[in-house]
Amino acid sequence: MAQPKVDKLVTAIDIGSWKVSALIAGRTENGELAILGTGQRESRGVRRGFIADMERTELAVRETVEQAERVAGTNIEDVWVSFSGGSLVSDVVTVERDMGGYRVEQADIDDLLTTGQQGIDPDGRVVLHAQPTCFTINGRVPVKKPLGMHADLLGVDIHVVLADGAPLANLDLCVRGAYLNVNSIVASPIATGLACLSEEERDLGVALVELGAGVTNVSLYAGGMLVGLHSIPIGASDITDDIASAFGIRRSQAERIKCFYGSAMQNRRDFRDMIEIATPHGDVAIPGQSAGPNADGGKITRAALVAVICERLNQIMVEVNAALAGMGFNTPTGRQVVLTGGGAEMKGIADYAQGALGRAVRIGRPRGLAALPEAHSGPAFATLAGLALYGASNPVDLRTIAPAPQTVHRIGAPAWWQRMVKAMKTNY
Repeated sequence: MAQPKVDKLVTAIDIGSWKVSALIAGRTENGELAILGTGQRESRGVRRGFIADMERTELAVRETVEQAERVAGTNIEDVWVSFSGGSLVSDVVTVERDMGGYRVEQADIDDLLTTGQQGIDPDGRVVLHAQPTCFTINGRVPVKKPLGMHADLLGVDIHVVLADGAPLANLDLCVRGAYLNVNSIVASPIATGLACLSEEERDLGVALVELGAGVTNVSLYAGGMLVGLHSIPIGASDITDDIASAFGIRRSQAERIKCFYGSAMQNRRDFRDMIEIATPHGDVAIPGQSAGPNADGGKITRAALVAVICERLNQIMVEVNAALAGMGFNTPTGRQVVLTGGGAEMKGIADYAQGALGRAVRIGRPRGLAALPEAHSGPAFATLAGLALYGASNPVDLRTIAPAPQTVHRIGAPAWWQRMVKAMKTNY
Protein backbone atom coordinates (compact mmCIF):
# COMPACT_ATOMS: atom_id res chain seq x y z
CA MET A 1 0.00 0.00 0.00
CA ALA A 2 1.42 3.37 -1.05
CA GLN A 3 2.14 5.85 1.73
CA PRO A 4 0.14 9.11 1.65
CA LYS A 5 1.96 12.25 0.54
CA VAL A 6 2.99 14.31 3.56
CA ASP A 7 4.79 17.60 4.01
CA LYS A 8 5.95 17.31 7.64
CA LEU A 9 7.09 14.30 9.65
CA VAL A 10 6.39 13.95 13.37
CA THR A 11 7.93 11.12 15.38
CA ALA A 12 6.77 10.24 18.88
CA ILE A 13 8.41 7.86 21.37
CA ASP A 14 6.58 6.69 24.48
CA ILE A 15 9.03 5.17 26.97
CA GLY A 16 7.00 3.36 29.60
CA SER A 17 7.64 0.83 32.34
CA TRP A 18 6.24 -2.07 30.28
CA LYS A 19 6.84 -1.14 26.64
CA VAL A 20 8.67 1.32 24.40
CA SER A 21 6.62 2.35 21.38
CA ALA A 22 7.28 4.70 18.46
CA LEU A 23 5.04 6.31 15.88
CA ILE A 24 5.94 8.17 12.69
CA ALA A 25 3.19 10.42 11.34
CA GLY A 26 2.90 13.07 8.66
CA ARG A 27 0.61 15.97 7.83
CA THR A 28 -1.31 15.25 4.62
CA GLU A 29 -2.56 17.72 2.02
CA ASN A 30 -6.04 17.84 3.58
CA GLY A 31 -4.61 18.66 7.01
CA GLU A 32 -4.99 15.22 8.61
CA LEU A 33 -2.23 13.55 10.58
CA ALA A 34 -1.65 10.16 8.95
CA ILE A 35 0.28 7.26 10.49
CA LEU A 36 3.22 6.10 8.36
CA GLY A 37 4.87 3.56 10.64
CA THR A 38 4.88 2.18 14.19
CA GLY A 39 7.22 0.11 16.32
CA GLN A 40 7.16 -1.54 19.72
CA ARG A 41 9.58 -3.35 22.01
CA GLU A 42 9.56 -4.56 25.59
CA SER A 43 10.77 -1.94 28.04
CA ARG A 44 13.86 -3.42 29.65
CA GLY A 45 15.26 -0.63 31.80
CA VAL A 46 12.43 1.55 33.14
CA ARG A 47 10.97 1.29 36.64
CA ARG A 48 8.01 3.39 37.81
CA GLY A 49 8.55 5.76 34.89
CA PHE A 50 12.22 6.36 35.70
CA ILE A 51 15.30 5.11 33.86
CA ALA A 52 16.86 2.27 35.86
CA ASP A 53 19.17 0.80 33.17
CA MET A 54 20.38 3.28 30.57
CA GLU A 55 22.00 0.75 28.22
CA ARG A 56 18.94 -1.48 27.97
CA THR A 57 16.61 1.50 27.58
CA GLU A 58 18.81 2.96 24.84
CA LEU A 59 18.80 -0.37 23.00
CA ALA A 60 15.01 -0.67 23.28
CA VAL A 61 14.58 2.86 21.89
CA ARG A 62 16.93 2.15 18.98
CA GLU A 63 15.18 -1.12 18.06
CA THR A 64 11.72 0.46 18.32
CA VAL A 65 12.61 3.39 16.09
CA GLU A 66 14.31 1.15 13.52
CA GLN A 67 11.16 -0.96 13.31
CA ALA A 68 9.00 2.13 12.76
CA GLU A 69 11.44 3.43 10.13
CA ARG A 70 11.26 0.18 8.17
CA VAL A 71 7.46 0.31 8.12
CA ALA A 72 7.40 4.00 7.13
CA GLY A 73 10.21 3.63 4.58
CA THR A 74 12.03 6.70 5.86
CA ASN A 75 14.72 7.74 8.32
CA ILE A 76 14.00 10.17 11.13
CA GLU A 77 16.22 12.34 13.29
CA ASP A 78 13.99 14.46 15.56
CA VAL A 79 11.57 12.97 18.09
CA TRP A 80 9.07 13.98 20.78
CA VAL A 81 9.45 11.95 23.97
CA SER A 82 7.02 11.31 26.84
CA PHE A 83 7.83 11.39 30.55
CA SER A 84 5.52 9.72 33.07
CA GLY A 85 7.68 9.64 36.19
CA GLY A 86 6.18 10.39 39.58
CA SER A 87 8.08 13.65 40.03
CA LEU A 88 5.68 15.73 37.91
CA VAL A 89 4.11 18.79 39.56
CA SER A 90 1.44 20.98 37.95
CA ASP A 91 0.66 24.61 38.75
CA VAL A 92 -1.20 27.59 37.25
CA VAL A 93 0.44 31.04 37.34
CA THR A 94 -1.77 34.09 36.76
CA VAL A 95 -0.23 37.35 35.53
CA GLU A 96 -2.06 40.66 34.92
CA ARG A 97 -1.20 43.95 33.28
CA ASP A 98 -2.94 47.34 33.63
CA MET A 99 -4.14 48.56 30.22
CA GLY A 100 -6.08 51.66 31.26
CA GLY A 101 -8.87 50.95 28.78
CA TYR A 102 -6.57 51.14 25.77
CA ARG A 103 -6.56 48.73 22.82
CA VAL A 104 -4.46 45.59 23.27
CA GLU A 105 -1.49 45.50 20.91
CA GLN A 106 0.86 42.61 20.20
CA ALA A 107 3.57 44.34 22.23
CA ASP A 108 1.26 44.28 25.27
CA ILE A 109 0.73 40.54 24.90
CA ASP A 110 4.46 39.94 24.46
CA ASP A 111 5.26 41.99 27.58
CA LEU A 112 2.61 40.10 29.56
CA LEU A 113 4.04 36.73 28.53
CA THR A 114 7.58 37.87 29.30
CA THR A 115 6.45 38.98 32.76
CA GLY A 116 4.80 35.59 33.23
CA GLN A 117 7.99 33.83 32.16
CA GLN A 118 10.01 35.76 34.72
CA GLY A 119 7.43 35.07 37.44
CA ILE A 120 7.73 31.28 37.28
CA ASP A 121 9.48 29.89 40.34
CA PRO A 122 10.74 26.35 39.62
CA ASP A 123 11.83 25.85 43.24
CA GLY A 124 14.84 23.75 42.28
CA ARG A 125 13.01 21.77 39.59
CA VAL A 126 13.09 21.91 35.80
CA VAL A 127 10.30 23.69 33.93
CA LEU A 128 8.93 21.03 31.58
CA HIS A 129 6.03 23.11 30.23
CA ALA A 130 5.06 26.77 30.56
CA GLN A 131 2.11 27.36 28.25
CA PRO A 132 -0.35 30.27 28.17
CA THR A 133 -3.78 28.66 28.25
CA CYS A 134 -6.34 31.43 28.70
CA PHE A 135 -6.33 35.24 28.47
CA THR A 136 -8.74 37.33 30.53
CA ILE A 137 -10.16 40.81 30.11
CA ASN A 138 -10.79 42.86 33.28
CA GLY A 139 -10.13 39.77 35.40
CA ARG A 140 -13.40 38.07 34.48
CA VAL A 141 -14.00 37.55 30.77
CA PRO A 142 -11.94 34.66 29.29
CA VAL A 143 -10.81 35.23 25.70
CA LYS A 144 -8.64 33.24 23.31
CA LYS A 145 -7.27 36.17 21.29
CA PRO A 146 -7.21 39.53 23.11
CA LEU A 147 -5.39 41.28 20.27
CA GLY A 148 -7.34 44.38 19.21
CA MET A 149 -9.72 44.38 22.18
CA HIS A 150 -10.00 47.22 24.71
CA ALA A 151 -9.26 46.32 28.33
CA ASP A 152 -8.73 47.91 31.71
CA LEU A 153 -6.85 44.83 32.87
CA LEU A 154 -5.25 42.14 30.69
CA GLY A 155 -4.39 38.81 32.29
CA VAL A 156 -3.17 35.37 31.31
CA ASP A 157 -3.21 31.95 33.00
CA ILE A 158 0.04 30.07 32.46
CA HIS A 159 0.05 26.31 32.96
CA VAL A 160 3.38 25.17 34.38
CA VAL A 161 4.60 21.59 34.73
CA LEU A 162 7.72 20.99 36.79
CA ALA A 163 9.87 17.86 37.13
CA ASP A 164 13.08 16.78 38.81
CA GLY A 165 16.10 17.47 36.63
CA ALA A 166 18.03 14.20 36.98
CA PRO A 167 15.33 11.83 35.62
CA LEU A 168 14.77 14.15 32.65
CA ALA A 169 18.50 14.27 31.94
CA ASN A 170 18.72 10.47 32.02
CA LEU A 171 15.77 10.14 29.64
CA ASP A 172 17.25 12.69 27.27
CA LEU A 173 20.62 10.93 27.34
CA CYS A 174 19.06 7.54 26.49
CA VAL A 175 17.25 8.93 23.45
CA ARG A 176 20.28 10.85 22.20
CA GLY A 177 22.34 7.71 22.69
CA ALA A 178 20.12 6.13 20.03
CA TYR A 179 21.33 8.85 17.60
CA LEU A 180 18.14 10.92 17.83
CA ASN A 181 17.56 14.61 18.53
CA VAL A 182 14.99 15.40 21.22
CA ASN A 183 12.63 18.18 20.16
CA SER A 184 11.01 18.22 23.57
CA ILE A 185 10.15 16.00 26.51
CA VAL A 186 6.39 16.10 27.08
CA ALA A 187 4.59 15.25 30.30
CA SER A 188 2.52 12.13 29.71
CA PRO A 189 -0.77 13.54 31.11
CA ILE A 190 -0.64 16.47 28.67
CA ALA A 191 -0.11 14.20 25.66
CA THR A 192 -2.72 11.68 26.81
CA GLY A 193 -5.30 14.39 27.46
CA LEU A 194 -4.75 15.76 23.97
CA ALA A 195 -5.52 12.35 22.46
CA CYS A 196 -8.41 11.21 24.70
CA LEU A 197 -10.28 14.31 25.80
CA SER A 198 -12.47 16.59 23.73
CA GLU A 199 -12.16 20.36 24.02
CA GLU A 200 -15.58 20.49 25.66
CA GLU A 201 -14.58 17.93 28.30
CA ARG A 202 -11.43 19.87 29.17
CA ASP A 203 -13.50 23.04 29.47
CA LEU A 204 -16.34 21.63 31.61
CA GLY A 205 -14.07 19.64 33.91
CA VAL A 206 -12.90 16.05 33.72
CA ALA A 207 -10.47 13.76 35.51
CA LEU A 208 -8.02 11.69 33.49
CA VAL A 209 -6.69 8.53 35.12
CA GLU A 210 -3.77 6.85 33.31
CA LEU A 211 -3.41 3.33 34.61
CA GLY A 212 0.09 2.58 33.37
CA ALA A 213 2.34 -0.35 34.13
CA GLY A 214 4.35 1.19 36.95
CA VAL A 215 2.64 4.53 37.63
CA THR A 216 -0.97 5.72 37.78
CA ASN A 217 -1.20 9.41 36.88
CA VAL A 218 -4.32 11.30 37.98
CA SER A 219 -4.80 14.66 36.25
CA LEU A 220 -7.63 17.17 36.52
CA TYR A 221 -8.75 19.41 33.66
CA ALA A 222 -10.96 22.48 34.07
CA GLY A 223 -11.41 25.66 32.07
CA GLY A 224 -9.60 24.06 29.14
CA MET A 225 -6.34 23.40 30.96
CA LEU A 226 -4.60 20.97 33.28
CA VAL A 227 -5.07 22.33 36.80
CA GLY A 228 -3.99 19.42 38.97
CA LEU A 229 -1.69 16.41 38.78
CA HIS A 230 -0.90 13.56 41.15
CA SER A 231 1.17 10.42 40.59
CA ILE A 232 0.58 7.11 42.35
CA PRO A 233 3.53 4.66 42.29
CA ILE A 234 1.26 1.66 41.61
CA GLY A 235 0.19 0.29 38.24
CA ALA A 236 -0.95 -2.65 36.18
CA SER A 237 2.38 -4.45 36.55
CA ASP A 238 1.67 -4.72 40.28
CA ILE A 239 -1.43 -6.75 39.41
CA THR A 240 0.79 -9.04 37.33
CA ASP A 241 3.22 -9.43 40.24
CA ASP A 242 0.33 -10.22 42.59
CA ILE A 243 -0.88 -12.98 40.26
CA ALA A 244 2.62 -14.43 39.92
CA SER A 245 3.10 -14.40 43.69
CA ALA A 246 -0.35 -15.76 44.55
CA PHE A 247 -0.15 -18.74 42.21
CA GLY A 248 3.60 -19.35 42.13
CA ILE A 249 4.11 -18.75 38.42
CA ARG A 250 6.40 -16.66 36.20
CA ARG A 251 5.68 -13.00 35.47
CA SER A 252 5.31 -13.73 31.75
CA GLN A 253 2.72 -16.42 32.47
CA ALA A 254 0.95 -14.16 34.96
CA GLU A 255 0.72 -11.39 32.36
CA ARG A 256 -0.71 -13.81 29.81
CA ILE A 257 -3.32 -15.10 32.27
CA LYS A 258 -4.26 -11.54 33.23
CA CYS A 259 -4.76 -10.49 29.61
CA PHE A 260 -6.67 -13.59 28.47
CA TYR A 261 -8.72 -14.50 31.55
CA GLY A 262 -8.52 -11.49 33.86
CA SER A 263 -11.49 -9.30 34.70
CA ALA A 264 -12.34 -6.55 37.16
CA MET A 265 -15.89 -7.86 37.63
CA GLN A 266 -16.83 -11.24 39.02
CA ASN A 267 -19.81 -13.44 38.13
CA ARG A 268 -21.10 -16.82 39.29
CA ARG A 269 -19.58 -18.73 36.36
CA ASP A 270 -16.10 -17.74 37.51
CA PHE A 271 -16.30 -20.30 40.34
CA ARG A 272 -16.72 -23.12 37.78
CA ASP A 273 -14.30 -21.94 35.08
CA MET A 274 -10.86 -23.49 35.52
CA ILE A 275 -7.60 -22.00 34.19
CA GLU A 276 -4.49 -24.10 33.62
CA ILE A 277 -1.34 -22.45 34.87
CA ALA A 278 2.34 -23.24 34.51
CA THR A 279 4.78 -23.80 37.32
CA PRO A 280 8.10 -21.92 37.55
CA HIS A 281 9.82 -25.06 36.15
CA GLY A 282 8.07 -25.24 32.79
CA ASP A 283 5.44 -23.96 30.45
CA VAL A 284 2.91 -26.59 31.53
CA ALA A 285 1.86 -27.81 34.92
CA ILE A 286 3.74 -30.85 36.27
CA PRO A 287 1.36 -33.52 37.61
CA GLY A 288 1.52 -33.87 41.37
CA GLN A 289 3.52 -30.66 41.82
CA SER A 290 2.01 -27.64 43.50
CA ALA A 291 1.93 -24.49 41.38
CA GLY A 292 1.34 -22.23 44.32
CA PRO A 293 -0.61 -22.01 47.58
CA ASN A 294 -3.84 -21.13 45.75
CA ALA A 295 -3.43 -23.56 42.87
CA ASP A 296 -4.81 -27.08 42.75
CA GLY A 297 -2.80 -29.44 40.55
CA GLY A 298 -1.77 -26.68 38.12
CA LYS A 299 -5.30 -25.26 37.86
CA ILE A 300 -7.09 -22.32 39.44
CA THR A 301 -10.62 -21.01 39.26
CA ARG A 302 -11.25 -17.81 37.44
CA ALA A 303 -12.86 -16.51 40.62
CA ALA A 304 -9.52 -16.84 42.43
CA LEU A 305 -7.80 -14.88 39.66
CA VAL A 306 -10.42 -12.10 39.72
CA ALA A 307 -10.14 -11.89 43.51
CA VAL A 308 -6.40 -11.22 43.28
CA ILE A 309 -6.95 -8.60 40.56
CA CYS A 310 -9.71 -6.81 42.46
CA GLU A 311 -7.69 -6.66 45.65
CA ARG A 312 -4.99 -4.60 43.93
CA LEU A 313 -7.51 -2.58 41.92
CA ASN A 314 -9.27 -1.63 45.13
CA GLN A 315 -6.01 -0.25 46.50
CA ILE A 316 -5.43 1.75 43.32
CA MET A 317 -8.96 3.18 43.30
CA VAL A 318 -8.69 4.22 46.95
CA GLU A 319 -5.54 6.18 46.05
CA VAL A 320 -7.23 7.66 42.97
CA ASN A 321 -10.24 8.77 45.04
CA ALA A 322 -7.94 10.40 47.58
CA ALA A 323 -6.04 12.19 44.80
CA LEU A 324 -9.26 13.49 43.23
CA ALA A 325 -10.51 14.73 46.59
CA GLY A 326 -7.19 16.43 47.24
CA MET A 327 -7.46 18.30 43.94
CA GLY A 328 -11.02 19.48 44.65
CA PHE A 329 -12.79 17.00 42.39
CA ASN A 330 -15.50 16.38 44.98
CA THR A 331 -18.78 16.70 43.06
CA PRO A 332 -19.95 13.22 41.99
CA THR A 333 -22.58 14.49 39.54
CA GLY A 334 -21.49 16.12 36.33
CA ARG A 335 -17.88 15.12 36.86
CA GLN A 336 -16.68 12.47 34.47
CA VAL A 337 -13.61 10.28 34.81
CA VAL A 338 -11.76 9.07 31.72
CA LEU A 339 -9.74 5.91 32.30
CA THR A 340 -6.88 5.15 29.92
CA GLY A 341 -3.47 3.48 29.79
CA GLY A 342 -2.59 -0.19 29.41
CA GLY A 343 -4.45 -1.16 32.56
CA ALA A 344 -7.68 0.25 31.09
CA GLU A 345 -7.78 -2.61 28.58
CA MET A 346 -8.82 -5.09 31.26
CA LYS A 347 -12.32 -6.49 30.91
CA GLY A 348 -14.90 -4.79 33.13
CA ILE A 349 -12.50 -2.09 34.38
CA ALA A 350 -14.86 0.80 33.51
CA ASP A 351 -17.76 -0.70 35.48
CA TYR A 352 -15.48 -1.47 38.40
CA ALA A 353 -14.03 2.06 38.45
CA GLN A 354 -17.50 3.59 38.20
CA GLY A 355 -18.63 1.70 41.30
CA ALA A 356 -15.40 2.39 43.19
CA LEU A 357 -15.24 6.11 42.36
CA GLY A 358 -18.96 6.86 42.33
CA ARG A 359 -18.68 8.78 39.08
CA ALA A 360 -19.36 8.20 35.40
CA VAL A 361 -16.34 6.47 33.85
CA ARG A 362 -15.48 5.90 30.20
CA ILE A 363 -12.45 4.35 28.54
CA GLY A 364 -10.25 6.89 26.73
CA ARG A 365 -8.95 5.83 23.32
CA PRO A 366 -6.78 7.89 20.96
CA ARG A 367 -8.53 10.01 18.36
CA GLY A 368 -7.57 12.56 15.72
CA LEU A 369 -5.18 10.33 13.73
CA ALA A 370 -5.83 8.87 10.29
CA ALA A 371 -4.83 5.29 9.39
CA LEU A 372 -4.13 4.37 13.02
CA PRO A 373 -3.46 0.60 13.13
CA GLU A 374 -6.04 -1.40 15.05
CA ALA A 375 -3.33 -2.77 17.33
CA HIS A 376 -2.46 0.81 18.36
CA SER A 377 -6.00 2.14 18.72
CA GLY A 378 -6.51 1.03 22.32
CA PRO A 379 -6.01 3.01 25.54
CA ALA A 380 -2.49 1.59 25.96
CA PHE A 381 -1.32 3.79 23.07
CA ALA A 382 -3.15 7.00 24.01
CA THR A 383 0.03 8.72 25.16
CA LEU A 384 1.85 7.79 21.95
CA ALA A 385 -0.95 9.22 19.79
CA GLY A 386 -1.11 12.34 21.94
CA LEU A 387 2.62 12.90 21.50
CA ALA A 388 2.18 12.92 17.73
CA LEU A 389 -0.69 15.40 18.00
CA TYR A 390 1.35 17.57 20.35
CA GLY A 391 4.34 17.58 18.03
CA ALA A 392 2.17 18.43 15.01
CA SER A 393 0.51 21.36 16.80
CA ASN A 394 3.78 22.63 18.31
CA PRO A 395 2.06 24.77 20.98
CA VAL A 396 3.43 28.04 22.33
CA ASP A 397 5.79 27.53 25.23
CA LEU A 398 7.18 30.43 27.25
CA ARG A 399 10.47 28.59 27.69
CA THR A 400 11.29 29.40 24.07
CA ILE A 401 10.69 33.15 24.44
CA ALA A 402 13.94 35.03 24.16
CA PRO A 403 14.75 37.44 26.99
CA ALA A 404 13.84 41.07 26.41
CA PRO A 405 16.56 42.88 24.47
CA GLN A 406 18.62 45.37 26.40
CA THR A 407 19.42 48.76 24.93
CA VAL A 408 23.14 49.56 25.02
CA HIS A 409 24.26 53.13 24.28
CA ARG A 410 27.66 53.23 22.60
CA ILE A 411 29.76 56.35 22.26
CA GLY A 412 30.57 57.23 18.67
CA ALA A 413 34.21 57.67 17.56
CA PRO A 414 34.15 61.50 17.28
CA ALA A 415 32.66 61.95 20.77
CA TRP A 416 35.07 59.43 22.23
CA TRP A 417 38.03 61.26 20.65
CA GLN A 418 36.81 64.65 21.82
CA ARG A 419 36.49 63.40 25.42
CA MET A 420 40.03 62.01 25.38
CA VAL A 421 41.51 65.22 23.96
CA LYS A 422 39.66 67.27 26.58
CA ALA A 423 40.95 65.04 29.38
CA MET A 424 44.53 65.31 28.13
CA LYS A 425 44.32 69.10 27.98
CA THR A 426 42.91 69.24 31.47
CA ASN A 427 45.63 67.06 32.98
CA TYR A 428 48.57 68.45 31.06
